Amino acid sequence: MEQTLAMTAADQEARFRELLERHRGIVFKVANSYARSAHDREDLAQEIAVQLWRAFPKYDGSRNFSTWMYRVALNVAISHLRERSRHADHHEPFDEAALDVPAADADPESAARVRELYRCIARFDPLNRALLILYLDERSQRDIAQILGISETNVATKIGRLKQRLRNDMSEE
Repeated sequence: MEQTLAMTAADQEARFRELLERHRGIVFKVANSYARSAHDREDLAQEIAVQLWRAFPKYDGSRNFSTWMYRVALNVAISHLRERSRHADHHEPFDEAALDVPAADADPESAARVRELYRCIARFDPLNRALLILYLDERSQRDIAQILGISETNVATKIGRLKQRLRNDMSEE
């Protein structure tokens, strides 16, 4: 009986590792959006992975893994951000090296616009930042609502407002 339980735990770990590897971009996207320095991004990515592992036994396999993963990752990131802001005496500058910009051979103007977009997103509060990350990742309004725990109508309204704020912010700079 103990060997069966150990095998099940090993199978569960293997399944978790495979799913985490397949969707690891989510972890990095969230960490890059919620942590400013390279060290903080690494710490946050590791904390997200730990919390995903701890929560994995409660994951309902009939549901979309990436939706569940986003929810856990964003909750960890927002908690991390709140904890840091309670203990921070200063505001760290935004580390542009963290930006997920187009490849080096991409149009320099496009790369500059992407960097500016991420700088603008970094100024938003945690909920709006999460909403934009999910929107830019082309998640459906239904998925976004599930992940963030808000209504689809609220998602649509917030996205419209945030797009307008981004247009205004980016045209000013």
